Amino acid sequence: MKKRTLALMLSAALCVGMLAGCGGGTTTTTESPAANTESQAPASEAPESESPAAEQLTGTVNTNGSTSMESVMGYLTEGFAEVQPGITVNYTGSGSGAGVTGAQDGTCDIGLASRDLHDDETGVTQITVAKDGIAIIVNPNNPVADLSIEQIAQIFTGEITNWSELGGEDGQIVPIGREAGSGTRDGFESITGTEDTCVYQNELTSTGEVIANVASNPNAIGYASLSAVDETVKALTVGGVAPTEETVLDGTYAIQRNFNFIINESTELSPAAQAFVDWATSTDAADLIASAGAVPVAE
Repeated sequence: MKKRTLALMLSAALCVGMLAGCGGGTTTTTESPAANTESQAPASEAPESESPAAEQLTGTVNTNGSTSMESVMGYLTEGFAEVQPGITVNYTGSGSGAGVTGAQDGTCDIGLASRDLHDDETGVTQITVAKDGIAIIVNPNNPVADLSIEQIAQIFTGEITNWSELGGEDGQIVPIGREAGSGTRDGFESITGTEDTCVYQNELTSTGEVIANVASNPNAIGYASLSAVDETVKALTVGGVAPTEETVLDGTYAIQRNFNFIINESTELSPAAQAFVDWATSTDAADLIASAGAVPVAE
């Protein structure tokens, strides 16, 4: 009898243990889906928060044209590389005329012109990126500080030939300018009314060369993009107004022009080139353009 009772007790204990084991397994199974759902929720929400504007592109964009836009293009290409590291933007400075021609014949993606298009330059359109003052520059040792538009025109057409006529020291004036086809020359001559009448001692092919020649000659006078002027030369006031970002923007500085992208009207830009144009003409690039010494136009 005792043996039978003991056997029954052991059997009951075994059943209880088995039931306890089954109950523990069920608990683990029911908690698992809840835990998985919570851990996966952020991952499923992430794609919805991504912006299409963050799409990264690849490719090469070739630009060619105005040497006056070299500083602006330098800042823009460096800034754009941070936004779209997969796109390489190349710059070649060969003059505004070459920039327009390059956009027309497709040898570059974007032409660069530091002047507006002429009536006979067809098949392309311009997009203004910035404004720039054309500074009238002399050697830092020249005591003359201000000239009127009329006086500047008389100097470059040969009517005034000695600095003493303008309150300066006795010395033969040496007018230095840019080559035909230059956007800077086009802008300067059209504003001063001296088209085809200027008498230059030297006609140089880049802004840098003009600045270097004026810096090395105490009797020289030239014109250069405000964005490129450095401490090696002195920028004159024109009619009492200094060439600055503020005076160019408000129009009080008379000798100024546009910096333009030149785009072929019949050929669609590549996605990479379009992305660069969109970014460079947006407010995102405004500070970089100002840092380059030009005046941004994006609002």
